[in-house]
Amino acid sequence: MAVMTGAQMLVRVLLAHGVTHVFCVPGESYLAVLDALADVKDEITVISCRHEAGAANMAVAHGKLTGRPGICMVTRGPGATHASVGVHTARQDSVPMILFVGQVARGQKGREAFQEVDYAAAFGPLAKWAVEIDAAGRVAELVGRAFSTAVQGRAGPVVIALPEDMLREEAPAAPIAPSARAVAAPSPPFVAALAGRLRAAERPLMILGGTGWTATALEALAAWAAEAGLPIALSFRRKDLLDNDHPCYAGDLGLGPNPRLIERVRACDLVIALGARLGENPTQGYGLFTPDRTAEALVHIHSGAQELGRVWPASLAAVADVSETATALCSIPLPKARWEDWRAAARREAIAFGEPVSVEGRVNLSEVFDHLNSALPPDAIVCNGAGNYAAWLHRFYRHRRFGTQLAPTSGAMGFGVPAAIAAKITAPGREVVAVAGDGCFLMSGQELATAVQYQAGVIFLVVDNGSYGTIRMHQERDYPGRVMATDLINPDFVAYARAFGAWATRVEDTGQFPAALRDARVAGGPALIHLKTDIQDIAPGRTLRSLAGA
Repeated sequence: MAVMTGAQMLVRVLLAHGVTHVFCVPGESYLAVLDALADVKDEITVISCRHEAGAANMAVAHGKLTGRPGICMVTRGPGATHASVGVHTARQDSVPMILFVGQVARGQKGREAFQEVDYAAAFGPLAKWAVEIDAAGRVAELVGRAFSTAVQGRAGPVVIALPEDMLREEAPAAPIAPSARAVAAPSPPFVAALAGRLRAAERPLMILGGTGWTATALEALAAWAAEAGLPIALSFRRKDLLDNDHPCYAGDLGLGPNPRLIERVRACDLVIALGARLGENPTQGYGLFTPDRTAEALVHIHSGAQELGRVWPASLAAVADVSETATALCSIPLPKARWEDWRAAARREAIAFGEPVSVEGRVNLSEVFDHLNSALPPDAIVCNGAGNYAAWLHRFYRHRRFGTQLAPTSGAMGFGVPAAIAAKITAPGREVVAVAGDGCFLMSGQELATAVQYQAGVIFLVVDNGSYGTIRMHQERDYPGRVMATDLINPDFVAYARAFGAWATRVEDTGQFPAALRDARVAGGPALIHLKTDIQDIAPGRTLRSLAGA
C-alpha cells in the first residue's frame, strides 16, 4: 500500500475538494505543506500575503464569492492570532472557510514551547469547529470533516492545527471522498401554511439575508415577488441579493437605514425572514421588533436550526436551505399585484432615499457613489471594510447583480482591501473596486504589495477625512467638544501607492472624480484614487456641528 506524509495527504484532500487557491503567509511550522503544494502548483495557486489578517480576509472573500471554503494557511502563535480577525468575520458572515495553522511538534506540547497555543481553546468560541490533527493517518478523515462542517447548515469557519512533526510523518494513503453540501427543502405543510399567511396578509414584507444562495433561485424569487407586488428589504450588507433597481426593492436594513423603511417594517402584518438571522444591526439594536409581535407576525426560515427562536419567537419557522425555499415559494400562486399600493409606496421611498444629498466639503461622496452606478458594469464587485464612509457607499451605490458585494457584517476595519484583491484573483474578468476610509485602509494597506505582485487590477478608493470617523461621530454626540484619540495624521496616499508600483491620483473636488475613475480603469494594474473629504460631512445628512449641538 502506498504511503504519504501528512502534508502530502492534506494537499490531496484539498485537490479532491476542488480547492483552487490558498491564501497564506509562509511559516516554518508548515513548511512540509508548502513543499507538497509545490508539486501541484499548476492546480492550486498559492497567494503569499503581507499579513495574516490580510490572508484570512482574502480566504473569507473567496469563500463568499464561490460558496466553497476559502483556504488560509498561517504559522503558529502570532500568525494564528493575527488571522483570528478573518475567522471572526467568517463566523458572523456565515461564510465557509478553513484556517490551517502550523503547530509545535507533538512532543513539545504543554511546555509553552515557542509560539505554542491551544488552538481548540483559543478558536473554539469563534469557529464552528477547532481541532488538532495528532496523527498523519487521520488527515483525510479530519480535513474532510472540516470541509463538510464549513458548509453544512449555517456556513462558517473551521480551524485545524497541524503539528509540524505530524506533517512529516508517513501513513498509508487513505481514500478520499469529497463531501457535498446537504440541502433541505421546506416541507409541504410549511409551504401550505406560509401560502395561507400570505393570502391573508395586507401589509407583508420579505427580508432576505444570509448565505447559500444561487443566482437562479434569486432570479426566480424576484420574478415571483414582482408578479405579486411583494416588497423586499435586504439585511445588513446583503444588498446584492436583489437588483436594487427592481420594482420590489424597498431598501436595506443596516446602519443608517431609511427611516421610512423602519416605519414600514413596524407597520407590517407579516414579515418573512428568509436566510436572515435578524441580528443586532438589521433589527436596529434589537429594537425593531418585540417578541410578542414576532410571535404573531414573523415567518423565519434559516439553514441553521440554532438561529430559529434564538432571539425572536416566530409564528412559523423552518430549517431549510434558502435557495430551495425560494423555489418552493415560487410555486405559491398569488393574485397579480396583490399588494401593489403597498409595494409602490415602499419603492418610492427607497428611490428617494438613494438620491444624492448636499454636503459642506468639495468632495460629495453621495455623487461619487452615484457616478459609480452608471460607470461600472452591473457585475462589478464592490468591497469595503468598516467606517462612516461605508454609510455613503451602502446608501448611494446600487447593486444590480448577485455576488457583487463583499462587506463584513462583523464590522471589521481593514477587510475591503484584501477582500478586493482576492475577488480580482478569483474573478479576473470582472471589475473590482475597494472602498476604504483612511483608518480602514491603513489597517491592511500593505496588501497593495500583494495586489502588485499578482497584478490584481483593483481600483482602491481611499476616503480621507483625517479621522476615525465613526468613533468621532459618536464622540461628538455623547461627549461634545472632547475629541480624544480619533484624529489621524495620514501619509500622502498617492505617493504611498506609487511606492508599491500602483497607479494613483488625488481627487479634491467631486468634478474631478469621473476622469480619475476613467484613468484608473485603464491603468493596467492596481490603481488608487485618494478622495480628500471634509470631516464635517461625517455621514449623509449629518455634520459634526449638528451632532455637537444636538
